[in-house]
Amino acid sequence: QVQLVESGGGLVQAGGSLTLSCAPSGRSFRSSVMAWFRQAPGNGREFVAATMWTADGTDYTDSVKGRFTISRDNAKNTMYLQMNSLKPEDTAVYYCAGRSAYGRTWKSRDSKEYNYWGQGTQVTVSS
Repeated sequence: QVQLVESGGGLVQAGGSLTLSCAPSGRSFRSSVMAWFRQAPGNGREFVAATMWTADGTDYTDSVKGRFTISRDNAKNTMYLQMNSLKPEDTAVYYCAGRSAYGRTWKSRDSKEYNYWGQGTQVTVSS
């Protein structure tokens, strides 16, 4: 059962930009926290960024701070990951994930705490 759908992946030159989108596959989907993870060949699933659906607040892993921006459009029920100044080491399959959490404990970088996942979209950055 695919609960989230990612799109926007592709091939880009180093230093370029790419925007990923994530949307629920069903109208009834609801989650308070949305996040992006990525997985490169031979590596584990790495946390990238997270945001709350209806409140301010973001969390980024150090390697993407200042380059990636996570955002959401409530009217379109869609989450985005704007990726700038891309590097070859950003090459990976990017996954959208969702979970329910509120208050000061909303941040989590543990993939096991996310209940909803997409199938992933490939991002390849050439040098």
